[in-house]
Amino acid sequence: MDCETSNNLVGDVSQLHLTEKPIDNNEATSKSIDFKNNERVRDVTSIFQTAASALYTGQLLKDPSFTLFEAVGALEMMDPKMDSGYLQNHDSFEDDLDAIQDLLPEEVIGVMDQMLSYEMAWHMGLLCSVPKTLEDALSDRSKKVRTENQSLELALRAYTIALIKTCGYVHGKITSEHYYEEEDFVSVLYSRDLLSTIDYVDIVECLEKAIEDLSSKRIGCEDKIKDALQVRLQLRRHLLLAVECDSRPTDCNAIQHWARCLESLPSVLQSQGEGVPKPTAFSAKIQRRLASSVPPRPIVDISFEHAHAHLKQICQNGSEVYRALDYHGSSNLSTFVWTFQSRKPQPSIYIRCLLQSLIFHDMKVLGEMTITRLIFDDLAETVLPGHFLVDPTNSDIEAPQDPRFQVWKEMQSFVLRVGDAFLDMFRAMCMNRSRMRRMLCHLILDWESIQLEAENLDAELRQFTMEEPIRDLTTSDEIWSFPLSSWAYYHKLNQMQWIVQMGLELDIYENDELASMYWYLQNLSSNLIQHLERIQTFTTKSYRAIISLTAAQKTAYTQSFTFLDVELLKASAIQSFARGLSCLYIFLAQVGALPTRGQTTPYGKPEHRYLLRMRPFLQLSLPEVPSYAEYASLIASPPADNNQAIGPGEQPPPPNLMFAEQAMNVARKEWDAISKLSAETARCVTCKDWWGQSVKDVVRACIACNVAIATVKRGLAHANAEGRALADIIQVEVAGSERAYHPFWAVPKITQKR
Repeated sequence: MDCETSNNLVGDVSQLHLTEKPIDNNEATSKSIDFKNNERVRDVTSIFQTAASALYTGQLLKDPSFTLFEAVGALEMMDPKMDSGYLQNHDSFEDDLDAIQDLLPEEVIGVMDQMLSYEMAWHMGLLCSVPKTLEDALSDRSKKVRTENQSLELALRAYTIALIKTCGYVHGKITSEHYYEEEDFVSVLYSRDLLSTIDYVDIVECLEKAIEDLSSKRIGCEDKIKDALQVRLQLRRHLLLAVECDSRPTDCNAIQHWARCLESLPSVLQSQGEGVPKPTAFSAKIQRRLASSVPPRPIVDISFEHAHAHLKQICQNGSEVYRALDYHGSSNLSTFVWTFQSRKPQPSIYIRCLLQSLIFHDMKVLGEMTITRLIFDDLAETVLPGHFLVDPTNSDIEAPQDPRFQVWKEMQSFVLRVGDAFLDMFRAMCMNRSRMRRMLCHLILDWESIQLEAENLDAELRQFTMEEPIRDLTTSDEIWSFPLSSWAYYHKLNQMQWIVQMGLELDIYENDELASMYWYLQNLSSNLIQHLERIQTFTTKSYRAIISLTAAQKTAYTQSFTFLDVELLKASAIQSFARGLSCLYIFLAQVGALPTRGQTTPYGKPEHRYLLRMRPFLQLSLPEVPSYAEYASLIASPPADNNQAIGPGEQPPPPNLMFAEQAMNVARKEWDAISKLSAETARCVTCKDWWGQSVKDVVRACIACNVAIATVKRGLAHANAEGRALADIIQVEVAGSERAYHPFWAVPKITQKR
C-alpha cells in the first residue's frame, strides 16, 4: 500500500461528514435504563452502530484527543477479566466479609490454612500477594469490644501480621537477587507496604502472647482445637524467624528455625481437618482498590496438601542450603550448587535467591571471602597449583620494581575482567532450568572473549614466570602452557556440555535429533579430554621442574592431579555414554524403528534443523562446530541386510549396534568407578548424598541402555530367522526426561512386539 492510499484511509474526526447516510431519528433512538438509587444510564449502542455504518471497510478514524490508551481502556470496560470494577448481577462492590462478626475456633483454623495456601501459591509465582486481603478487616476487628473470644482474635491477628511480615522478608530477598519477573515470581505490590516499618521482634512477642493466651485461658473449644491453633502459631513464629535470619546470610541460626518448622508441619497437616473454610474471608475485590495498570489477577486456589508439600520443600531446602558456607574449594562449591539446583523438584525461587545471596553478598563470597580468593583457588586447582601467580601474599608487596608487584597488578586486572563472568556462572545455576540454559548460551560468548584476552596476558606474564616451552618432536614448534587461557577454555567447554545436557533435560530435541545431539556431546567431551590431558602435561612438567617442594606446594599439586584425574574420568564417561546412545539412535533410525513426529515439515530440512541446534555455538572460534556433512557421513552407511536367514552368532551385528554395545560397556565401568569415589576426591564434600544419588541414576541408565541393546540384538536375530524387518519385531519408546532414570540420558525403552 502506497503512502497516498494509506493517507486516504485515515480521516480526522473533525472532517468526517456522515451526510451520505443520514441518521434517521426513528432508526437510532436512545433509551434510558433505570437503575437503583434513581440512577439513569443512556444506551447509545444503536447510535454508535448507525454512525459506524457510514464508514467503508478499511477506513480509520483518528482523533487527537482519543489516544491508544483510551482505546484499549474502552475495550476493557465491562469485561470481567479486564475490568476490576465490573459488577455481576446481584453482586456488591464491597467485600462480603463482616469484620465485626465473631469467628468460630474452627473458622479461625480454616482461615489460617487458607492464608497458608495463598502464601505458598504466591511463592510459586501464581498470583499476587493475598495476605493483604485481611489487613483492612484486621483494623476493623481491633476496634470492636473484646468478648470471651479475645484469645481467638489475638491468635488470628498475630498469625496474619506475622504472615505479612514473612512475605515482606521473602519479597525483599527475591527482589535483591537475580530472578525473572512473571517467570519465577510476581513482585509487584501495588503500592502496598508489607509492614516494613514494624520490627519483627514486636510481631514475635505478639505471637508468643497469643500462644500463651491459648494455653492459659479457656476459649470454649476442645483441646484438639487449641492444639491446632497453637501449632500454627508456632509454625508461623519459626517461619518468621527463619526468613529474618536469612536476611543476614552469615547467620546460621536460620537452620535451627527451618528445622523447627519441619517439626511442626506434620501436626499442621494432621489437624487440617479440624478447620472449617470461611470463603467470605478472601475476595478478589480488593484489587479494585489497588494502584494497578494491569488486568485483575484471578485468585489461584491450590489444595492445602499441595501447599503443605511446597512449604515442606522450602523448609527442607532452607536448612540444607547453608551447606554452601562450608567451603572446601571452588570446585566443591560448584558441585554443590549444580547438584543442589538439579534436584527434583527444583528448589523454589526464594531458596534459589537465598543461595545467590550466600554465594555473593556485599562484595563477599560465602560471607567472608573475596572474589579474588575464589578465582585464585580455582586457578590453583586447575592450571596453576602452587604457582606464585596465584600467591595471595603478592598483595603485600608495595615496591613497584618488584616482579611480584607487577604480577599482582596484572592478576588483579584479570580477576576484574573475569569476576562477573565467573559469578554469573553460579548465578545461572540458580535460575530455573529453562532460564539457566538460556543464560549459559550468552555466557559462553563472554568466556570466548575472556579466553582470547587471556592469551595476550599469558604472553605478557612469561617475562615473570620464566616459562620454558615444550618442543614438538615432529615439527619442533614451541608449545606454551597458556594457563589463564586454558582455564577459560576449560570452563567454556564445561558450559557447552551443560547447554546440550540441559536441552536433553528440557526435552527440546525431537527423537530424530537425539542421535546428532549425543554425537555432538561426544565431540565436546572428546575436546575436553584432549584439553585436560594438555593441562595435565604442563602440570606434570612444572611439578618435575621444582627441585625442593614445600608442604604447601605438595598439597597443591596433589589436589590438582586428583582434580584432573577425576575430570578426565568424568569426561571419558560422558563421552562413552553419549557415543553409545548416538550409535543406538542412528541404528534405530536406519532400520525405521525410531518413532518420529506424525506431522511433516515441508519447509524443514535436516541440515537446517542441525544448524538451528548448533546456533548457540556457531559464533565460537574453538571448538569448531562440526558441519552437517560430517554428521551426515556418519549416518549415511546403510544398515546390514536383516532379511537373510542367518542364525544368531553366525554374523556380527551391524556396525552402529556393535559400537553402541562396546561404548556402553565402557561407560558402565567408568560410571561405576565414579560412584565409588570418596567425597574429597569427587569434590562433593557438602553434597555427597545428592551427588551419589545422581551418579547412581546414571549407572541405572547405563544398565537400561545395555538391556535395550540386548533386546535389539534378540529382535535382530528373530528378524533374520523369520525374514522380517526389524521394525516389525521391536517397539521403541523414547520417554521424556521426567520418566528417565537420569534427565541427561534419554535411554529408549525397547520391547518386542507380540
